[in-house]
Amino acid sequence: MATIHDVTKESWILSTFPEWGTYLNEEIEQEEVKAGTVSMWWLGCTGIWIKSHEGTNILCDLWCGTGKRTHGNGKMKKGHQMMRMSGCENMQPNLRTQPFVIDPFAVKNVDALVVTHIHSDHLDINTAAAVYQNCPDARFIGPKEVVETWLKWGIPKENTTIVKPGDSVPIKDIKIVALEAFDRTALVTCEDPEVTLKGKVPQDMDEIAVNYLFETSGGNIYHAGDSHYSNMFAKHGNEHKIDVCLGAYGENPRGITDKVTSVDMLRMAESLNAKVVIPVHYDIWANFMADPKEITEIWKFKKDRLDYQFKPFIWQVGGKFTYPNDKDKLEFNFYRGFDDVFTTDNDTPFPSFL
Repeated sequence: MATIHDVTKESWILSTFPEWGTYLNEEIEQEEVKAGTVSMWWLGCTGIWIKSHEGTNILCDLWCGTGKRTHGNGKMKKGHQMMRMSGCENMQPNLRTQPFVIDPFAVKNVDALVVTHIHSDHLDINTAAAVYQNCPDARFIGPKEVVETWLKWGIPKENTTIVKPGDSVPIKDIKIVALEAFDRTALVTCEDPEVTLKGKVPQDMDEIAVNYLFETSGGNIYHAGDSHYSNMFAKHGNEHKIDVCLGAYGENPRGITDKVTSVDMLRMAESLNAKVVIPVHYDIWANFMADPKEITEIWKFKKDRLDYQFKPFIWQVGGKFTYPNDKDKLEFNFYRGFDDVFTTDNDTPFPSFL
């Protein structure tokens, strides 16, 4: 039996984090995806795991880091994209609000790590290290600046694939299609605080961010990364069959436009001709949190008059969504257990205890 003298900060961390241990890793590995369907799990922020009927595993945008851990000097890091966007100076209180639901260093059978863009809550060194160590044959797929970051971290060049809009990469039975991104926050991201962006030609979006369409035998999943709303969503909807779309939803603080709000989540789904729209990203940052049921309520208000052909789905981090089985559900709930109650004799002093 351990005593208080055996407990240290290090032993506490190792015994507690990730909070879900390998529970979700095991669930994903054991899942047998049925023919004509595709399953995915939400890992927090915009991170998702896609598994096809054929057993192909795609990991997208898994982030295993934290937000603020100290008040520091109370000031924003000079040159941060939020500072460039708004001219603010006070620290952004972006605390991480979700537990770690997956153990990155216990991942298995990852066929590709796919990243949408350069921001560190999508492009994560911990995820890259874990995938490379556990799945050395996995492809590392992303736009030019993402791949260059992986190379600096030590991922071998032969494991990487640079994509730009219009490119497609087959990963076994899944076809990954890169499409234009609309992430204006990425355009004002520059690591060098001495660089001034005002009055200069912006960066090439295609080199720093892309959206993805994952075409599977069970349905097609559109991942919009951190894209803002764009009329170009309608072009993507015209050119591709899209069953499920995911967008970076959130409530923007005053003077900031970084997340897609409720009305534009619905506009995105309508433009993409999607069957299901799923908000993500609203879960992770304390200062951008939003209530996703706002999307559902506005959808209810508009759906008959505007003849919406899609439904919203309100997910939970760590939860599974299977298309098309779950396409008519409006909300996720975890398995509650206890379905085998009273299959054996219970043990209480008297029945009146119950």
